[in-house]
Amino acid sequence: MLFKCRNCGGNVVYEPGRGRMYCPHCESEDSEDTIQGGSLTQCVNCGAPMEVPAYASAGRCEHCGSYIVYNERVEGVLEPHLILPFYINKEKAVASMEAEFTRRLFTPSDFMSAKSLEKMVGIYVPFWLYDYNARYDFAGEGTKVRSWTSGNTEYVETSYYEVVRRMELDFDKIPVDASFAMDDGIMDLMEPYGYRQLQGFQPKYMSGFYGEIYNQGAPELEGRAQMKARGASEELMQQSLAGYNTVRPYRKDLNLQRNGVNYALMPVWQYLYRYRGKTYQFHVNGQTGKVIGTTPVSMGKVFAYGASVFAIVTAICSMAVRVLEIL
Repeated sequence: MLFKCRNCGGNVVYEPGRGRMYCPHCESEDSEDTIQGGSLTQCVNCGAPMEVPAYASAGRCEHCGSYIVYNERVEGVLEPHLILPFYINKEKAVASMEAEFTRRLFTPSDFMSAKSLEKMVGIYVPFWLYDYNARYDFAGEGTKVRSWTSGNTEYVETSYYEVVRRMELDFDKIPVDASFAMDDGIMDLMEPYGYRQLQGFQPKYMSGFYGEIYNQGAPELEGRAQMKARGASEELMQQSLAGYNTVRPYRKDLNLQRNGVNYALMPVWQYLYRYRGKTYQFHVNGQTGKVIGTTPVSMGKVFAYGASVFAIVTAICSMAVRVLEIL
């Protein structure tokens, strides 16, 4: 599937900064015609042979540069229910990274230079979004401790309470990524997403980006979603018990009832930087601009920071000595 400009014949892509389809060749908006057909072995635009990765649902022809959405991987059982379109474009993603690295005290000053950029792509990552109803029945013994002093005697009073809690919770769209290529821990750190911007799936949002189909089914990954729901339930329960000094539980029954699951595509900018012989990978949430990744450390900045701290401490100690001398 190709989105072609009816005005100039160029490849029309989805432009996050505009929130609409855009032709970078003649700068027209919403001028796309959909060209169906093609296969996973041949470009629908130029006819050149293509090598499509196993789970790819969208990519770019290395011969003509056109962005192609692979029909057979976005239709039928592989058609996503929902898509969260890219909200920030490449320039804003770079700005988010620059702002993040500025806050990191020991990042080398030249790390974000264009010379270090190796790869920068926008990817729609497959996710399963799970909905649950949760019921948590809790019973235990709580204590509240009060102490005071009268004369030379210190008193401690411990009160015991029967603690009962019944909580009913609704969890909507707990996200679990379904891509082997994406690290689960990194994808978890990309949260939260603003689900109000989710749209019914339309292939046009994928033009200009790469994409994947789910690598694992919803039943295979549900355990991760349940862990998140149980963790959140336990956190809320503990918050409700904050008024006690100690709580000894003797009944904790948490029941999860799944009432829905959706297959969705979520936007991620992926950056690879080559810096002094080493590659650094970063991910930016394509909706919020949240940056995940580790930067190198400038030892010069570390030493400079240490020297400045030492100078400040020395100055404070010197002032303290003078005060003592005066006293």
